[in-house]
This record gives sequence, C-alpha cells and structure tokens, in this order.
Amino acid sequence: MSNSERIHQILKQYWGYDEFRPLQEDIILSVLEGRDTMALLPTGGGKSICFQVPALALGGLCIVISPLIALMKDQVENLRKRHIKACAIFSGMNHERISDTIDNCLFDKEMRFLYVSPERLKTDLFRINLQRMPVKMIAVDEAHCISQWGYDFRPPYLEIAEIRKYFPKVPVLALTATATPEVVSDIQQKLKFPKENVFQKSFKRDNLTYYVIEEQDKQGRMLRIINRYPGTGIVYVRNRRKTRETAEFLQRHGISADFYHAGLDGPTRDRKQQEWMDGKTRIIVSTNAFGMGIDKPDVRFVIHIDIPDTLEGYFQEAGRGGRDLKPSIAVMLYDDSDVRELYRNFKTAFPPLEFIQQVYKDLCNHFRIAMGSGRDESYPLDIAEFALQRNYNPLEVYNAIRLIEKTGAIQYDEGSYTPAKLMFTATRTELEAYEAEPRYARAVPFIHLLLRSYSGLFSDYVIIDEKEIARRAECSPQVAVDRLNYLTRMGMVDYQPATSLPKLLFVTDRVDEKHLFYDPSIYFKRKEVAEKRLQSVVRFVKDDRVCRSRLLLAYFGETESEACGKCDNCLKRENATVSREEYRCIAEAIRKVRRECNGIRDIVTRLSQFNEEKVVRVAREMNDRGEIEL
Repeated sequence: MSNSERIHQILKQYWGYDEFRPLQEDIILSVLEGRDTMALLPTGGGKSICFQVPALALGGLCIVISPLIALMKDQVENLRKRHIKACAIFSGMNHERISDTIDNCLFDKEMRFLYVSPERLKTDLFRINLQRMPVKMIAVDEAHCISQWGYDFRPPYLEIAEIRKYFPKVPVLALTATATPEVVSDIQQKLKFPKENVFQKSFKRDNLTYYVIEEQDKQGRMLRIINRYPGTGIVYVRNRRKTRETAEFLQRHGISADFYHAGLDGPTRDRKQQEWMDGKTRIIVSTNAFGMGIDKPDVRFVIHIDIPDTLEGYFQEAGRGGRDLKPSIAVMLYDDSDVRELYRNFKTAFPPLEFIQQVYKDLCNHFRIAMGSGRDESYPLDIAEFALQRNYNPLEVYNAIRLIEKTGAIQYDEGSYTPAKLMFTATRTELEAYEAEPRYARAVPFIHLLLRSYSGLFSDYVIIDEKEIARRAECSPQVAVDRLNYLTRMGMVDYQPATSLPKLLFVTDRVDEKHLFYDPSIYFKRKEVAEKRLQSVVRFVKDDRVCRSRLLLAYFGETESEACGKCDNCLKRENATVSREEYRCIAEAIRKVRRECNGIRDIVTRLSQFNEEKVVRVAREMNDRGEIEL
C-alpha cells in the first residue's frame, strides 16, 4: 500500500473524511518521506490533521510540543474519543502523575501521542526518559514562538533543537498560522532544518470580509452589527474590565452575552467557553486570552472594539470567524484616541533595561530566592500588590516581567488556577502523640475526618475541597479553612489554599540581574521589531484606499493578491456614487421612517436593507436640500 493510500485510509477510519483539505496531503507525505517540514496554514486550516495522520502512519510515539495547556487537553480528549491513545504532561501535575504518564509512553506500545509544553523539555527527568521513548516524529505547534522576531517568542522553544540530537533521523513538522517571511526562515534555522522545506497555504479567506470603521459611538455601532448579522460572534476588547462592561451592555439590550479573560479561575473559564461552544451563549466578550485552539465553525462575526497590538494577533483573532467556509465578517472599530493609546502602550511595553533588571532582583528577594537556587519553584504573584509595595507602576512591572520571560529565566502564567492541596507533615507516630495531649483534643475529630475523606495524605499532596470538608464537618467553609490553617501552624499538616492568582515559575536558578540579558542588543532589536509591527498595524487601520485583504496578505509575504471587492475600502470605491434609482428608493424609505427616528443613527438602523454608507450619503443630501431636518 502506498503512503497516499495509507493516509487516506487513516483519515477515513478515524476522522470519517474522504479527502484532505488543500495542502494537507502534501505536508503529510513530506513528513512520511522523512523530511523536516514547515507548514503555514491559516487559522481553521486543519493543522492538527497534518501531524496526527502521519504519526499514526509511522507508528511509535509522536512528541507534540505546544505552549497551550487548554489546547493540549482538548486534543488529547478528542484523540481518545477516536480510540487513539494520547497523553499530556503540563504544569500543575504532581510528580506521581508525571511518572505514570512517562511510564505509559515507555511501555505502552499503543501510545501514539505525548503532548508537552516547551518548558518540560528542560527538565532532567523528562530528558532522561525521552531518550528511551520510541519517538518516530516531533511536531512543533505555534512554531512562531521559536523565532526571536516572532510576535510571541518563548525562550523554552529553543530547547527543541537540543532534543533533536537524541533522534537524528526523526522528522520534525513545524506548524503555525501566522508568520512573516523573516520569521518563517528563522523558525527553520532555529529548528536546524538541513534545508528549507515550506508548504504555505494562502492566507486569503474568501469567505471572510474585513471592515475597519472609524467610530466615536463604538457600542452603538457594535449593537447595530450584532442585530444585523444573525448567529454567534466574538467581541475582543483590550482589558478585563471592558469584557464585563461590554457583556453587561449587550445583556441590557436583550442579547445573550458573557465575558471571558485570563483572570477567571479555570472552572469558570471552562464553563463560559463550553456554554458559548454549545450555543447557550450567543456572544463572548473577551481579551486576547480567548480563542486559541477553539474550533467553533459557525462564528458569523468577530468585532474588535480596540485595535490589536499586532497584525499577527489580529489575523488569528479575526480568523476565528467563518471556519465552516460560510460568509462571515471581521469588524475593527477605532477612533484617534485608540491610535494614541497604541503608541503609549508601546512605550510602556519596553521599560528601561535597568528597571527590568531591578524588577527581577526584587522578585527574587520577594520570594527569598538565594543566588544560584530557585529553579522549578513557582509562587502566586499579585502584580498590583507587588508594585504597590515598591511604589512601581503596575503596568511597567507587568511589561518588565514579560520581557524577563523572553530571557528564559521565568514563566508567568496569568491563567493559573491551583486547587487546594493538603499533606500530613507529621508521621502517624507523631500524630498519635499529638492526639494524646489534652490541648489538641478539639482538633482530633477534624484530623480523623480528613484521614477518612482522603487517602495518601502521608505520602504526597492530595487535592482537597474545603466546601466538602466543611459539609462533612458540619461547619462553615471559613471555619474549615481556619482549622486547616491551625493544623498547619501546629506542624501537623501543610495546607495550600486554592488560588486563582497568576503563577510565577522560576525556570532557571537565580542569576545576578546584570547578567539577565546575556546580550543587551537583543532587547533593543526586539524593541525595533515591535515598533515596526506597531507601524504595520497603524498603516492597516489608517489606509482607506487599499483592499484590507491585500494589506494583510502583503504583510505575510503575499504581494500578488487581488482585491476582495467586499471590504470597506473596496466598497468605498464601488459606492463612490449613488445611482439615480438607488437615490430614489433610499430617499423614499427615509421619508417613511423619518418621523419615527431621532437622528441619522436611527435611520441607518431602520433601513438595514440598504448599504449603510449610501443611506448616510442620501440622508445628508436630503438634509442639505431642506427635504428633512437632522
């Protein structure tokens, strides 16, 4: 059986499809021929199929490197539903679960996929066992993260090239949805491809129409868009406060909406996301934390209330519309203050190098990390409180932490949710001695309740539920927490409360802050690249002549594309004049509804059957002639 026949059989057997999407088969066959392969497929282009099918054809184990825990869990679950064995190792798993997962990869011959975060590649435990695994393929998702000139560079991705020496004949497939030509070349260099081998599907989305609209009344325009276009949608805003405010605004106008951001705890995020996926919520209002790995096909519109920081980010977010290949729109609303805010944000995003080094030093001192220690230790971090204690600007501290991440010294996880954990630090013998003392008499029944409720408390940390403990102890949750804290103070247990605070992980041992940036020129180069990205965003927003689709495609290296004929700039050219018949029809419609409307916005809303720009043009001309009064 040929490779082509084999992969079609796998596609039909596990996914039920008869044919691959464009470029998928070419990418898969390249991998099966043992060649390192770079695949650029736009959001919704079917990247996962490109490594899952060849991995099944090759047999053995495929290592999938991904920075997104939620995406890992989702893909593992989907593979298992197809009766394909898959597992994942990610932060938050205890040592026992990690060891069990590694053993499954070593000894279960049917295990096909191991998903890991790039940070995991640095650990000695993983590297030692990795060399013994039957690895037949390595897939690198979100591969733009390995390029220092990519918009989301993550230093741990550089470790991927280091593990290649263990598997010199194993092909590597790098996948991304957004990368400029410079970044594509850098990815292949960083992954040590022997020669360039790129498959790139055009980023053009014929079913997706882009609009950029200057608008003072953003909420009013957003509301009209949502009422005009039926179906599910996403509204992106810049900050967490706006997610709630915008969702509440939509709810007050009778629209099913909810908000989402990284500051919510894990279960809440999962619930909100699932309700939107299931259609129980029509509109999700979110920061850029929402959307990675979410494959909802019927999103009819994506609205940006604020200008995104990069065209890469905008392309990915807008691209979540119309994955079912049916017509969808992407609308960006802006005013001049938004552009000024972009420049302000850029300035604060790159605080002085000395300040960044000082923040690193303060973080180490804050968590009492000695020089040469701290590796793999993590702590909850409230940036606002940390900044207040030192009289720093919280936003500058946040940006400093993000830049320290780029050095590989730390990892900052805003979406952290850690359940409560408990372990007995006292031995059974010591516990019996405690119980014999009268002063601990009141604590004894509570200790016995804990031991009856959870097993393994003497050997490792066990996840607990304070509310359930309170129910069993017939007390309030606060009383249960007080008792757990009391046992901790007495040295009987180590109780770690649940937290939804962001987590700061020290990836390496502490170094002198002056050595944090081993090459300071990288800091200035990144600043220069970020400024160019900013200018590209502003050009995209401000250009009122060139087709929006062509502007985006040119940024990603496609310079020979044709105008879409549908975006706001294309329509401006088409609608430069209003025909006599169009004028007559619109003017007649305006006369009918004029007395019921308070102004031009009401007229536009009522006459949704006509082109909005033409309605405004005719209404203004009628006003100038004195036919109506606006």
